[in-house]
Amino acid sequence: MAKPPIKQGPGPRSTHANVKTARGRSNASQRWLLRQLNDPYVKMAQAAGYRSRAAFKLTELNDRFKLLKPGQRVVDLGAAPGGWTQVVLRQLGERGQVVALDLLPMDNLAGAIILQGDFQDDATEAAVLAALGGFADLVLSDMAPNTTGHGPTDHLRIMDLAALALDFAVKVLAPGGAFVAKVFQGGSEKAMLERLRLSFTEVRHAKPPASRKESSELYVVATGFKRG
Repeated sequence: MAKPPIKQGPGPRSTHANVKTARGRSNASQRWLLRQLNDPYVKMAQAAGYRSRAAFKLTELNDRFKLLKPGQRVVDLGAAPGGWTQVVLRQLGERGQVVALDLLPMDNLAGAIILQGDFQDDATEAAVLAALGGFADLVLSDMAPNTTGHGPTDHLRIMDLAALALDFAVKVLAPGGAFVAKVFQGGSEKAMLERLRLSFTEVRHAKPPASRKESSELYVVATGFKRG
């Protein structure tokens, strides 16, 4: 006598989220949204109260290089929406001084001085130093230009931006200070590394785990600023 078929129970539930509707969205928009929905760092940022997943990149860099110390004066370039500034505030405590600067408006963060302007302007530089009450101990830059999709072009554009951030840093850093900036792999970063080694005692590269694997982004971490 044939046995009755065994009923199969439900299999394991997938944790992968799908975009419910693509109506009105471009292919690029759909890919971005799907990536956000399935990104564990996005969920962790929401749970921790951070404004962006990028906060974990600075957290991981700090865990490795011990960049942030209570009482420091810190400048966060291209700070909006404020994820890196939040990390700085949590690490520095009440004695620290944090200036968050961006071309775009940024919502207030208790404990941070938020300035809107172009860091290349002399007036903005003066405003940053006035807000800090002296030279900075650390200049951070997570800035990146809008990408074109053409790798060599995007590499050159972000390296130009990082070089401008370095120009700013050497004007506002105190002796012994540090500089962190986003760059892309691609070859032309060698010229910037040579500049960094002239002004800092130690220069290193790092790709924090929070950086997406498919991304070519790296961070340069320069410490021990030598003010001329």
